[in-house]
This record gives sequence, C-alpha cells and structure tokens, in this order.
Amino acid sequence: MRKLKVNNNEVAFYAMGGLGEIGKNMYCVQFQDEIIVIDCGVLFPEDELLGVDYVIQDYSYLVENQEKIKAIVITHGHEDHIGGLPFFLQQVNAPIYSGPFALSLIRGKLEEKHLLRTADLNEVDEDTVLKFKKMSVSFFRTTHSIPDTLGIAVHTPQGTIIQTGDFKFDLTPVGGLPAPNLQKMAKLGDEGVLLLTSDSTNAERPEFTKSEQWVDVHIRRVFERIKGRIIFASFASNVYRLREASDAAIRQGRKIAVFGRSMENAIAAGQELGYLNIPDDYLIDQNEINSYPPEKVMIMCTGSQGEPMAALSRIANGTHRQITIQPGDTVVFSSNPIPGNTISVNQLINKLDEAGADVIHGYVNNIHTSGHGGQIDEEFMLRLMKPKYFAPVHGEYRMQKIHTHLAELTGVPLENSFILANGDVLALTKDSARVADHVEAGDVYIDGRDVGDSVGNPEIRERRLLSEEGVVTAIAVVDLQNHQIVAGPDIVSRGFVYMHESQELIKAANHEVFWAILNTFKNRKKIDERALNRTIVSRLQKLLFAQTGRRPVIIPMVTIINN
Repeated sequence: MRKLKVNNNEVAFYAMGGLGEIGKNMYCVQFQDEIIVIDCGVLFPEDELLGVDYVIQDYSYLVENQEKIKAIVITHGHEDHIGGLPFFLQQVNAPIYSGPFALSLIRGKLEEKHLLRTADLNEVDEDTVLKFKKMSVSFFRTTHSIPDTLGIAVHTPQGTIIQTGDFKFDLTPVGGLPAPNLQKMAKLGDEGVLLLTSDSTNAERPEFTKSEQWVDVHIRRVFERIKGRIIFASFASNVYRLREASDAAIRQGRKIAVFGRSMENAIAAGQELGYLNIPDDYLIDQNEINSYPPEKVMIMCTGSQGEPMAALSRIANGTHRQITIQPGDTVVFSSNPIPGNTISVNQLINKLDEAGADVIHGYVNNIHTSGHGGQIDEEFMLRLMKPKYFAPVHGEYRMQKIHTHLAELTGVPLENSFILANGDVLALTKDSARVADHVEAGDVYIDGRDVGDSVGNPEIRERRLLSEEGVVTAIAVVDLQNHQIVAGPDIVSRGFVYMHESQELIKAANHEVFWAILNTFKNRKKIDERALNRTIVSRLQKLLFAQTGRRPVIIPMVTIINN
C-alpha cells in the first residue's frame, strides 16, 4: 500500500484532478489515517481525444488507501464535480455528503449505473458538522450557477483547510434565494485558515462577476421582443437560468415543453426542491407543441454546447422527430462555450441560421453571466479568509499564477502561495508548508460506460494516427510448412490514398509485401506469424514513407495454413 512521504504531524493536501485544467475536480485532505475527498468530477475531452467520452482521474492511490477515506464531500452538482462518482464508486465505496440539489442529481447518476442500492448518501447543509476521530468538516453557503453550492472547511490538528468550490459573490440571487454567507466566511477567517484553496477560473477577468438578477432583467427584455416560438438552450444544471426563462415565458402566457433527458431531470429536481415554480398547466407534453400558436410556446432543451446528440443539434440538423425550425423561431443560447466547444457551438449557430431561425447568444445580448467570480470576487474571498498559505485550484496554469498575485495583493506573501500540479502533495503544519511528495494522478480515458471501458495513451495515439494518416491492410495466405504464398498479397487502403488513382503505389506495395514474405522464408529456418508480420510492417512502412512522406497504420492480415 502506497504511503505519503510526509511527517506524522503534517497534514497533506493534494489534488487528483482540477489543477492546470478546468474539469475533473477532486481534492483530498489527509491527516495520518484519515482522508477527506472533496468532489469527484469528469473532464470533457478535447477534439483530439478521438472516441473518448470522459476523462477521469487515476484513482490508484485512493483505491489502495480506501479504508482511510472517511467521506466524499460535494461542493455542488456540476458534472466537473460529481460526474466521476459512478466510476469512483465502482472501486471505492465511501459515504457521500452533499446538498439536496446535487444529491438529487447524484441519485439519478447512480441509479443509471445500478449503484444506488449500495451507495451511502447523506444530505447536508451549511449548518452540518461531520466529526471524525482526528478531523472534522463544516460547510459555508456560497453562490454559483447551480443551487445549494457549499464551501468546505476541513478542520485538522494543524489548522483549517478551505476549499471554496466554484463561487462568485452574487448578493442578489434570483427568486429570493439566499446570498452567500459572508459572516460565516469571515468567522472562519478570524478563527484562522491554514490553507485556502480557491476557484481560479476567472482570474484573468478584472471584474466583479454580474449577478443572475442582471441576466434575469435582460432575459425578460429579450423575450418581450420575440413574437414567434422560443427555443431556449442552457446548461440543464443552471436551474437559476431555467427559472428566469420559465418565469419570463409564463409572464407572456407561453406553454413550456422540455426536451433532453438531463433537462427533464433538472426541471423535475428543481420543481421538487422548490427552486422552480412552473404550474402544471404550463408544462406541456412534447407532442402538444403544435396545438398552440408559436407565440404561446417555449421549448427548453439541452445542447447549448453543440453536443452532437443533444436535442438542439438534432433540431438544427433536421433529424429531431418532433421539432423542425419554422419561420419566426428564435433560438436563445443562454450560455457561453466551455473550453474545447467553441468550434462546435459556432457550427451549430450557423446551422440554425441557415435553417431560418433567429439566434441570440452570448454576452453581447446580456443573457449570460459566469458562475465564477472575477478578480474582485477572488480578492474578496482572500480578504475574508485571511489564509496563511494559499493554493489556487480549478484553473489552467496561467489562471493559477494570476491568482497567486491577487493573493499577494491581499497580504499572502508570494512564498506562501503554491502553484501545484495534480498529484503534488503539500505537507503543512501550523508554521510550515512544503511540497513533500507526488502521487499518481494521471488521466484515464473512458470510452464506454464503465472504468473497465477505459483506453490508454497508445490507443489515443493510434486513433489520432488513423484519423491523420489512414490505414493500409496487407492481406496474404501463406503455407509456412512448404514456404509458399498461396494467395495474395493484396493491399487495401482506407483514408491513406484513393486506390483507383494510386495504382502504381499499390502495385509497388504488393511487390514489397511479396518479397518481404519470400525473404522471411529464405532467411529464417523457423518462421512464426509474429516475425512474418513484423517484416511486412517494417518494409511496407519504409516504402510508403519514401513514396508519400506519410506513415499510415499498417495492419498485416496473414492467414497461415499447414502450420
């Protein structure tokens, strides 16, 4: 079992994900034989990760030390904070503590994976205190773009470690919902914070992030201008935004139809917990849309990030079974593209424009604001917490670096700030902090539904090579006993060259494989299939690179008879 290289009196902070990146957040606080895990998210893959559905953390250290895990505490219900739980719980069964809205989303995820029966789920609020033998955990209310967001305070024998979760200081949240608990944050700061680990997403923006009330006003103004049908696309988990849109639609007498499973689940959870207030007679079935005039309908759907299988993409492509773009339709994007999605979102907007819809999107129309605090929010958090040591999290390296300079402006000496990478172990006492160790914290690529469906870097490299260079297959039937080529060789190209226009190259490749087999017969007394394949690949690679300057994937398909 892997043990941390820290002194017995030191408390350790390390991240399995969430540092140098925006996604797969998972932070750990460990003192001796107790581990508190904070969040367990996924990262959505960039375009070059071909065929990958999710990127999750390498959990190997936590799996080896799972008997030390006392709790998994959840800051909020976004995918980059809870999306990894179904994968993690397949290997480690530890109790989960979460606010009510995130817990509702987690239940749905675990039920889908048939893990709900064995899961230990516990609802908490900002007044909850979890006590363990050597550490305890308390919570404080924050605001973000999803309900029930909590900051985490882990109290250790050496001092308090704070994880803010994603936050902004929204002092006027929509629907009369509670504002962040500044008094509790200030009290934690007055009592003493050993280490603050804080959201760095918007560290490059010299601003105080606008309130959802500001968006609410502009959504109402936009809706008042629209005469036809409204198709409203947003993150399903942004229940505040869904509330603003549904309230504005109801004010105009519009019926609301919901499309997309995640949107349906979010609205059901929001209604149940009181974050949404859509009267039953305003929610209509998907098949009833055409029973109402266009000016009396709003469609709420998933797909604001250009996801190819989401409802909005299928509407744009004309492949949705129930909705087609009609003259007078207005599509409202109430979100901004997350990193890696800009191209797909722009393509989706173009398709909707071409189909005849009016498209309203982005900050230009004041219908979106970030859920993450800008520099002024981040400085305010630092002022409230007054940490001795600081580690910026949830952001790429440049964001973390800027955040350390903001910390210096608020009184944290630069030498007391640590820009950590995933796996780095920060060991702390009341009077010291040092990077003492590194645990395995690489990426695991999920190509399917379970951890067992993961793929590694070699597979990704091969997929990339296939997409860029194509594949060449060499087919032959060989009698090894009598050293004869019975059939072939034949060359088949896919994505490398167009065979009808490359007959000379194909002929040369056939010839090369023919002589590769004969030379293997001549030079080896004992021939096996593996040696034969290696020779074919080696000679064919040299020929094709010399002729084209490209290196396709070469697959030898040699059938052996009389062996």
